[in-house]
Amino acid sequence: MTATDEIEAAAPPGRMPPALPQFSHINRYWDPLLSTFVAKLLPGEYYVTERAEVICTVLGSCVSACIRDRVRGLGGMNHFMLPIDQSQGTGAWSEGVSAATRYGNIAMEMLINDLLKLGARRQHLEVKLVGGGKVLAAATDVGANNIDFVRKYVQTEGFEVSGEDLGGSFPRKVYYFPETGKVRVRKLMKINNATIVDRERQYLQNLESAPKSGGVELF
Repeated sequence: MTATDEIEAAAPPGRMPPALPQFSHINRYWDPLLSTFVAKLLPGEYYVTERAEVICTVLGSCVSACIRDRVRGLGGMNHFMLPIDQSQGTGAWSEGVSAATRYGNIAMEMLINDLLKLGARRQHLEVKLVGGGKVLAAATDVGANNIDFVRKYVQTEGFEVSGEDLGGSFPRKVYYFPETGKVRVRKLMKINNATIVDRERQYLQNLESAPKSGGVELF
Protein backbone atom coordinates (compact mmCIF):
# COMPACT_ATOMS: atom_id res chain seq x y z
CA MET A 1 0.00 0.00 0.00
CA THR A 2 1.38 3.41 -0.97
CA ALA A 3 1.28 6.57 1.16
CA THR A 4 -1.55 7.84 -1.05
CA ASP A 5 -3.52 4.64 -0.49
CA GLU A 6 -3.10 5.04 3.28
CA ILE A 7 -4.39 8.61 3.19
CA GLU A 8 -7.37 7.57 1.07
CA ALA A 9 -8.12 4.64 3.40
CA ALA A 10 -8.15 7.00 6.39
CA ALA A 11 -10.52 9.50 4.78
CA PRO A 12 -14.07 9.55 6.15
CA PRO A 13 -16.65 7.80 3.93
CA GLY A 14 -18.77 10.86 3.16
CA ARG A 15 -20.83 12.71 5.74
CA MET A 16 -21.00 11.60 9.36
CA PRO A 17 -24.08 9.40 9.86
CA PRO A 18 -26.64 10.94 12.22
CA ALA A 19 -26.69 9.94 15.86
CA LEU A 20 -29.89 8.87 17.54
CA PRO A 21 -31.93 12.03 18.32
CA GLN A 22 -31.31 11.95 22.08
CA PHE A 23 -27.54 11.97 21.50
CA SER A 24 -27.25 14.89 19.09
CA HIS A 25 -25.34 16.85 21.75
CA ILE A 26 -22.52 14.28 21.97
CA ASN A 27 -19.20 15.30 20.40
CA ARG A 28 -18.46 12.99 17.44
CA TYR A 29 -15.54 13.05 15.00
CA TRP A 30 -13.68 10.99 12.41
CA ASP A 31 -10.61 9.16 13.74
CA PRO A 32 -8.19 8.47 10.87
CA LEU A 33 -6.15 5.96 12.91
CA LEU A 34 -9.19 3.84 13.72
CA SER A 35 -10.81 4.62 10.35
CA THR A 36 -14.16 5.13 12.00
CA PHE A 37 -16.37 7.76 13.59
CA VAL A 38 -15.95 8.20 17.34
CA ALA A 39 -18.36 9.55 19.97
CA LYS A 40 -16.48 11.18 22.86
CA LEU A 41 -18.13 11.14 26.30
CA LEU A 42 -17.66 13.64 29.10
CA PRO A 43 -18.56 12.91 32.75
CA GLY A 44 -22.30 12.48 33.14
CA GLU A 45 -22.88 11.53 29.50
CA TYR A 46 -23.82 8.26 27.83
CA TYR A 47 -24.21 7.16 24.23
CA VAL A 48 -25.95 4.34 22.36
CA THR A 49 -25.42 3.41 18.73
CA GLU A 50 -26.69 0.94 16.14
CA ARG A 51 -23.81 1.76 13.78
CA ALA A 52 -20.22 0.58 13.39
CA GLU A 53 -18.73 3.45 15.37
CA VAL A 54 -16.59 3.74 18.49
CA ILE A 55 -17.32 5.35 21.87
CA CYS A 56 -14.43 6.80 23.85
CA THR A 57 -13.83 8.62 27.12
CA VAL A 58 -11.15 9.34 29.75
CA LEU A 59 -11.78 7.97 33.25
CA GLY A 60 -10.22 8.88 36.57
CA SER A 61 -12.41 8.06 39.58
CA CYS A 62 -15.35 7.64 37.21
CA VAL A 63 -16.62 4.30 35.94
CA SER A 64 -17.95 3.38 32.52
CA ALA A 65 -20.19 0.42 31.79
CA CYS A 66 -19.86 -0.86 28.22
CA ILE A 67 -23.01 -2.80 27.35
CA ARG A 68 -24.17 -4.35 24.09
CA ASP A 69 -26.58 -6.89 22.69
CA ARG A 70 -24.11 -9.52 21.50
CA VAL A 71 -26.64 -10.90 19.01
CA ARG A 72 -27.69 -7.65 17.34
CA GLY A 73 -24.39 -5.78 17.77
CA LEU A 74 -25.94 -2.56 19.08
CA GLY A 75 -24.54 -1.11 22.26
CA GLY A 76 -23.52 1.87 24.33
CA MET A 77 -21.40 3.25 27.15
CA ASN A 78 -21.93 5.60 30.09
CA HIS A 79 -19.56 7.69 32.24
CA PHE A 80 -20.68 8.33 35.82
CA MET A 81 -18.96 10.05 38.73
CA LEU A 82 -20.86 9.02 41.87
CA PRO A 83 -22.78 5.82 42.70
CA ILE A 84 -26.27 6.89 43.75
CA ASP A 85 -28.35 10.06 43.62
CA GLN A 86 -29.32 10.11 47.30
CA SER A 87 -32.07 12.64 46.64
CA GLN A 88 -33.92 9.92 44.76
CA GLY A 89 -34.13 7.68 47.81
CA THR A 90 -32.22 4.57 48.83
CA GLY A 91 -34.62 1.82 47.77
CA ALA A 92 -34.43 -0.33 44.68
CA TRP A 93 -32.22 0.82 41.82
CA SER A 94 -35.20 1.93 39.76
CA GLU A 95 -36.92 4.12 42.35
CA GLY A 96 -37.18 7.82 41.60
CA VAL A 97 -35.03 7.75 38.50
CA SER A 98 -34.35 11.11 36.85
CA ALA A 99 -32.20 12.20 33.91
CA ALA A 100 -29.25 12.98 36.22
CA THR A 101 -26.91 10.53 34.51
CA ARG A 102 -23.94 11.85 36.45
CA TYR A 103 -25.01 9.28 39.07
CA GLY A 104 -24.38 5.57 38.55
CA ASN A 105 -27.86 4.27 39.37
CA ILE A 106 -29.43 6.61 36.84
CA ALA A 107 -26.69 6.24 34.22
CA MET A 108 -27.11 2.46 34.28
CA GLU A 109 -30.91 2.62 34.01
CA MET A 110 -30.78 5.09 31.12
CA LEU A 111 -28.20 3.12 29.15
CA ILE A 112 -29.95 -0.23 29.58
CA ASN A 113 -33.40 1.19 28.87
CA ASP A 114 -32.25 2.85 25.64
CA LEU A 115 -30.79 -0.44 24.47
CA LEU A 116 -34.03 -2.26 25.26
CA LYS A 117 -36.06 0.36 23.40
CA LEU A 118 -33.93 -0.31 20.31
CA GLY A 119 -34.75 -4.02 20.47
CA ALA A 120 -31.94 -5.42 22.63
CA ARG A 121 -32.83 -8.41 24.81
CA ARG A 122 -31.80 -8.51 28.47
CA GLN A 123 -30.61 -12.11 28.15
CA HIS A 124 -28.30 -11.10 25.30
CA LEU A 125 -26.64 -8.14 27.08
CA GLU A 126 -22.87 -8.33 27.48
CA VAL A 127 -21.37 -6.09 30.20
CA LYS A 128 -17.80 -4.84 30.58
CA LEU A 129 -16.68 -2.42 33.32
CA VAL A 130 -13.79 0.06 33.30
CA GLY A 131 -12.41 2.79 35.58
CA GLY A 132 -12.65 3.64 39.28
CA GLY A 133 -9.03 4.71 39.77
CA LYS A 134 -7.93 6.38 43.01
CA VAL A 135 -6.83 9.68 41.50
CA LEU A 136 -8.31 12.18 43.96
CA ALA A 137 -6.51 13.04 47.21
CA ALA A 138 -9.61 12.80 49.38
CA ALA A 139 -10.66 10.97 52.53
CA THR A 140 -13.39 9.18 50.57
CA ASP A 141 -12.20 6.90 47.78
CA VAL A 142 -14.69 7.88 45.05
CA GLY A 143 -13.32 5.29 42.64
CA ALA A 144 -13.71 2.43 45.11
CA ASN A 145 -17.28 3.50 45.87
CA ASN A 146 -18.10 3.54 42.17
CA ILE A 147 -16.62 0.06 41.73
CA ASP A 148 -18.55 -1.31 44.71
CA PHE A 149 -21.77 0.20 43.37
CA VAL A 150 -21.48 -1.04 39.78
CA ARG A 151 -20.54 -4.57 40.84
CA LYS A 152 -23.55 -4.76 43.16
CA TYR A 153 -25.78 -3.24 40.51
CA VAL A 154 -25.00 -5.79 37.80
CA GLN A 155 -25.26 -8.63 40.30
CA THR A 156 -28.63 -7.41 41.57
CA GLU A 157 -29.94 -6.98 38.02
CA GLY A 158 -28.72 -10.44 37.04
CA PHE A 159 -26.13 -9.40 34.45
CA GLU A 160 -22.93 -11.35 33.96
CA VAL A 161 -19.75 -9.29 33.60
CA SER A 162 -17.66 -10.64 30.74
CA GLY A 163 -14.66 -8.39 31.42
CA GLU A 164 -13.44 -5.60 33.68
CA ASP A 165 -10.49 -3.28 34.28
CA LEU A 166 -11.21 -1.55 37.58
CA GLY A 167 -9.25 0.14 40.36
CA GLY A 168 -5.60 1.12 40.49
CA SER A 169 -4.22 4.63 40.94
CA PHE A 170 -4.22 5.92 37.38
CA PRO A 171 -6.62 7.39 34.81
CA ARG A 172 -7.59 5.44 31.70
CA LYS A 173 -8.44 6.27 28.12
CA VAL A 174 -11.11 3.88 26.89
CA TYR A 175 -12.31 2.96 23.41
CA TYR A 176 -15.39 0.78 23.10
CA PHE A 177 -16.42 -0.97 19.88
CA PRO A 178 -20.12 -1.88 20.41
CA GLU A 179 -20.39 -3.83 17.15
CA THR A 180 -17.77 -6.37 18.28
CA GLY A 181 -17.74 -5.83 22.06
CA LYS A 182 -14.03 -5.02 22.06
CA VAL A 183 -12.76 -2.62 24.75
CA ARG A 184 -9.37 -0.99 24.32
CA VAL A 185 -7.88 0.57 27.48
CA ARG A 186 -4.76 2.73 27.74
CA LYS A 187 -3.57 3.43 31.29
CA LEU A 188 -2.28 6.99 31.57
CA MET A 189 0.58 6.41 34.01
CA LYS A 190 3.38 8.43 32.40
CA ILE A 191 1.73 11.76 31.71
CA ASN A 192 0.70 14.80 33.72
CA ASN A 193 -2.83 13.96 34.85
CA ALA A 194 -3.52 17.31 36.56
CA THR A 195 -6.19 18.19 34.00
CA ILE A 196 -8.13 14.98 34.63
CA VAL A 197 -7.91 15.35 38.41
CA ASP A 198 -8.89 19.03 38.33
CA ARG A 199 -11.84 18.26 36.07
CA GLU A 200 -13.14 15.55 38.39
CA ARG A 201 -12.68 17.72 41.49
CA GLN A 202 -14.64 20.55 39.87
CA TYR A 203 -17.25 18.10 38.64
CA LEU A 204 -17.80 16.80 42.18
CA GLN A 205 -18.27 20.34 43.46
CA ASN A 206 -20.79 21.11 40.73
CA LEU A 207 -22.89 18.03 41.55
CA GLU A 208 -24.23 19.65 44.71
CA SER A 209 -25.78 22.59 42.87
CA ALA A 210 -26.51 21.21 39.39
CA PRO A 211 -30.26 20.92 38.66
CA LYS A 212 -31.90 17.61 37.82
CA SER A 213 -34.64 17.30 35.23
CA GLY A 214 -36.53 14.85 33.10
CA GLY A 215 -37.47 11.25 33.67
CA VAL A 216 -37.06 7.76 32.33
CA GLU A 217 -39.53 4.98 31.58
CA LEU A 218 -38.45 1.77 33.26
CA PHE A 219 -38.74 -1.72 31.79
